[in-house]
Amino acid sequence: MPRWLSEEEQQTWQSYILMRQRLDAVLAAGLGEHGLSMPDYELLVPLSAAPGGCLRAKELAAEVCWDKSRLSKQLARMAARGLVDRVPAEDDARGIVVSLTDAGRQVLREAAPEHVELVRELFVDRMTDAESAALRSLAEKVIVASESRSAAPS
Repeated sequence: MPRWLSEEEQQTWQSYILMRQRLDAVLAAGLGEHGLSMPDYELLVPLSAAPGGCLRAKELAAEVCWDKSRLSKQLARMAARGLVDRVPAEDDARGIVVSLTDAGRQVLREAAPEHVELVRELFVDRMTDAESAALRSLAEKVIVASESRSAAPS
């Protein structure tokens, strides 16, 4: 028997969904002014933080929780625009190493300050310290629960 959401729980869930959708739309528009999409940014950030700006495709996929197909298609689009390079891994012919190009690093350098300011203006600055701590705590619980569920055998 399903445990249906109460009216208050349903309102909370719908508020979260609407907040996420609106926030994503504004952030995407901001990145779009720099010629980037949200998926571009999601991949450029971990690459920029990686030693030498390089990660194996498998590690990058795990970092952003994407499946192999989605990652491959997005990387093909980004490579066509000169944001990343993909080369076979030296130690594994089946593996791919993804590296941030100079153009990718430059567009990230240009887009990041405005993106972070939007995140601050629309999200971070809207919370008290207590709300921020509560949100972090909730996020950690949801992450652990979802990771344990996705790791469970079918």
